[in-house]
Amino acid sequence: MLTTVVFDADETLLDLRPAVTGGLAAVLDEMRRRTPRAADVTLAELESDWGAVFGELSAAPVMEIRRAALARSLGRAGLDDHLDEIADLFFARRFALTRPFPDVPPALVALRRRYTLGFATNGNSRAERCGLAGEFAFEVYAHENGLPKKPAPEFYAAVVEVAGVPAEQIVYVGDSWEHDVVAPRRSGLRSVWLNRRGLPRPAGLVPDAEVATLAELPVVLSDLPAASSDRIDLCVDLGGRRRDSPA
Repeated sequence: MLTTVVFDADETLLDLRPAVTGGLAAVLDEMRRRTPRAADVTLAELESDWGAVFGELSAAPVMEIRRAALARSLGRAGLDDHLDEIADLFFARRFALTRPFPDVPPALVALRRRYTLGFATNGNSRAERCGLAGEFAFEVYAHENGLPKKPAPEFYAAVVEVAGVPAEQIVYVGDSWEHDVVAPRRSGLRSVWLNRRGLPRPAGLVPDAEVATLAELPVVLSDLPAASSDRIDLCVDLGGRRRDSPA
């Protein structure tokens, strides 16, 4: 029997990309205010700096990756010495703009009547800073107290420990196939893939359920079959690492 529903944050509950773009736009405006050398720097270049640094830093805290991306952006205009204040500007704007998708609040209200709700993320999106304060019985953040990021098994073990129930009573809901479907199931949790963009499923893998919107989740969970000990173990090579959502 399911007792606990745990959510990924970015691009699952939170509409992150407009917020990140807004934060970077504020950074670019400030760069141009400080120096004429930034006149030819583009927003697209600032957005690309995340991808340029991610590979080397993929296991690092997400805030550290963002600071490295901002450092690269500032270097385009000779503003290397201003990282701390520009990072503060970015995060202030990013958090001010980060809000839940419209389907999230009603889904949480409906689910809370039956399940314990949790929030567990690799990213910077603290629930209380993103319009989700007080919505969850527990929250788990990668890199707090040395906790490794998803898809490390230790992350899901921490979720199980904080939830205080057996893994098979927990369903993890998220948009990333590797982080929110495959890895939780390898750790004994159930999984629901939130496929907002209608992407095709990777070959050979089947989540416990798939939804296009969180409005579908209460009914889907109520119809989910009981966990079976003879379910197929999902040991599949995904062919590369997921790039974390820029945060």
